[in-house]
Amino acid sequence: MAPPKSRRSGFSKRAQVSLFIGFVVLVIGALSGLALLALSIAAPRTYDVVRGAALDATRPIAEAGTAVANTAQGIFTGAGDYWDAADQNAALREQRDALERQLVEAEAIKRENIRLKQTIGLVERAKEEIATGRIIGSSQDSPRRYAVITVGARHGVEIGMPVRSAKGLLGRVIDRGQTASRVLLVTDRGNRVPGELLRTGEAVITSGRGDGSIDVRPLEVGRNPFMPGDIIATSGTGGLYSPRIPIAKVIRQEDDGAIAVPLARPDESGFAIVEPIYEPVLVDDTPVVQQASE
Repeated sequence: MAPPKSRRSGFSKRAQVSLFIGFVVLVIGALSGLALLALSIAAPRTYDVVRGAALDATRPIAEAGTAVANTAQGIFTGAGDYWDAADQNAALREQRDALERQLVEAEAIKRENIRLKQTIGLVERAKEEIATGRIIGSSQDSPRRYAVITVGARHGVEIGMPVRSAKGLLGRVIDRGQTASRVLLVTDRGNRVPGELLRTGEAVITSGRGDGSIDVRPLEVGRNPFMPGDIIATSGTGGLYSPRIPIAKVIRQEDDGAIAVPLARPDESGFAIVEPIYEPVLVDDTPVVQQASE
């Protein structure tokens, strides 16, 4: 029977050569093993030298293999450490956020306590306070500046009475109900307060600008005594406000006066104290009523 035409002519020769080479390598390996065995029995010292030389010859290969294994292990260990670190970072971020929330709450409580202590101290210093209440509202964007407090006629509040906080003068009562009153703030355009420059004792007049700031002018025309940082307080002139109640702090000098900011702000004070008129006999009822109706 004729061989198939698709059979390649060199196929059998290559297979035979590969088989022969494998056989030769096997025989050489067996003979080498027998020779080394005989050498270890007949000449142990010579065998030790040969074994040491073989160890030296294979050391680079062993080192390379160890390095590859260590690198692979390091990669897997590093990946594991990376994921562990990511989990730990996430947990730390959650703890940080929780601590930040606690700090914010603690700061809010601290500020509330400070306001309460200041108000308590102010009540203790005030000899004849009429009533103390919370500030429950104030106008921020309106050109007229008012605040609403939680005391009224039922608590002895009368129109025209001064209102202050722990930090300074807020204004005066211009309207009242039984349990609430409306206060015209010192920043309102219709509120003018006689004052003095504490640094020099010079008499000044303050008036609101309607934008949250206060205009301060000296009574003596032609000189400007103000400096940034100066404190303006009530002078007691006119008999409405008791003297030395802080009103404002100067922030910049103008041509014939200065611009100041109030020391007491409704959104920062929290509590307000209504005081009696400083010297009622010096206050004409008619002007007070007219100012209250502005």
